Amino acid sequence: MNDGAPVRWSGSGSPARRTVGSDVPEAPRLLVADDQPDVLEAVRMLARASGFDVRTATSPAAVLALCEAEAFDVCLLDLNYARDTTSGLEGLDLLARLRELDPTLPVVVMTAWGSIEGAIEAVRRGARDYVQKPWDNARLIATLSAQLELRQALRTVNRLDAEAARTRQAELPAIARRSRAMQQVMSLVERVAPSNASVLITGEHGTGKEVLARALHAASARRDKAFVAVNAGGLSDGVLESELFGHVKGAFTDARADRTGCFELADGGTLFLDEIANMPHAQQARLLRVLQTGEFHPVGSSRPRKVDVRVLAATNADVAREAAAGRLREDLLYRLNTVELQLPALRDRRDDIAELASTFLARAHSGARRTLSAGAMEALLAHSWPGNVRELEHVIERASLLAAGDAITAEDLMLRPRGDAAPKLEEMTLEQVERYLIERAIAAHDGNVSEAARVLGLSRSALYRRLASLGIRS
Repeated sequence: MNDGAPVRWSGSGSPARRTVGSDVPEAPRLLVADDQPDVLEAVRMLARASGFDVRTATSPAAVLALCEAEAFDVCLLDLNYARDTTSGLEGLDLLARLRELDPTLPVVVMTAWGSIEGAIEAVRRGARDYVQKPWDNARLIATLSAQLELRQALRTVNRLDAEAARTRQAELPAIARRSRAMQQVMSLVERVAPSNASVLITGEHGTGKEVLARALHAASARRDKAFVAVNAGGLSDGVLESELFGHVKGAFTDARADRTGCFELADGGTLFLDEIANMPHAQQARLLRVLQTGEFHPVGSSRPRKVDVRVLAATNADVAREAAAGRLREDLLYRLNTVELQLPALRDRRDDIAELASTFLARAHSGARRTLSAGAMEALLAHSWPGNVRELEHVIERASLLAAGDAITAEDLMLRPRGDAAPKLEEMTLEQVERYLIERAIAAHDGNVSEAARVLGLSRSALYRRLASLGIRS
């Protein structure tokens, strides 16, 4: 389909008009190929009267040109084109080319009475069905409608598969909330979660903003629908546009098929936009429009989609400063922070460290259960945790792998005490130096990636690429 929307049917026998989103109609698109103009005209009149949007072609080359330029929902294909030819080889070759262009396109072949063998061969090579000339009008429309219904079912399965791939995750543990700071945050979560209000989650890198977003989703009425997460600051403008809104076949080079965007995948559920302050400015404008209207256009399509999505956003930046500097649209900020939840740094919620460490230790080790020695726990409580909860998780995972005994010691944690001298750069590899400088810059600016990029002499997108290559999550 040229926009990937599902086809909804009003009854059996003939197709209803396709509905994009909730109420924008579009007729199913039919491509008819035959070298006889009278056959084309007869099918066109019949199909249009039955609700199809019809295109016609008189040669294999014309069929391929149309399919490369547009997308169709079903194709009705004659097997013979050259005069005085009845072998059907042209049609079989064309069928193979069509399957290369779009393997999901249903193809129904037409064949003259007495040439059933060719039609059977076409079905063996991938055609979905066949009709004989002269055809019965009711049977022809019923055949095309059946293939459209099948296409709808296949696209629904593909969409669910894509949704499952995006949302597949390990079961999340309960959020540690022994500290007063986290008790206050979770009290707000319990009040806000049942609503459809947009929520902006702020806090330093590694504080668990996505975990909190998932908790909001799990406690909402949308819990049975998709939770879709996108790093809005880590993708280039064009890639992010396609990621969020999808694209139609032919929208740009290599767009060989329709792609469902994250807004459509999250329809009825929750869309989490991480690093929203680093989102390209052009996409901020598009996002604002979706939040205002509930509609968007896939890349390359003029037809709007309507979705019902709750948007949660997160950032480690100072949003007021980013808005004042013009890097974050103020009107978008107002839309996103109906409620703002600020996650405390781990150094400000030390009462949660023991519970978090135990949770991460149980998750990291699948064999005999390891324990944390008193010395190890003392070291965990004394550490400054510039990388917050994520750093704690990595430290526990590493210690669980490297510890010689069942009890993890302070030495197994390999934490550098505060006040230690900086490592010698000349003794480090290039990757270690890069990691060290990036982590120091981020920690020095309280997790603000934009400020860290500025002092490092990098653009935000360049720093995000380095974070990704080094496995550092901001």
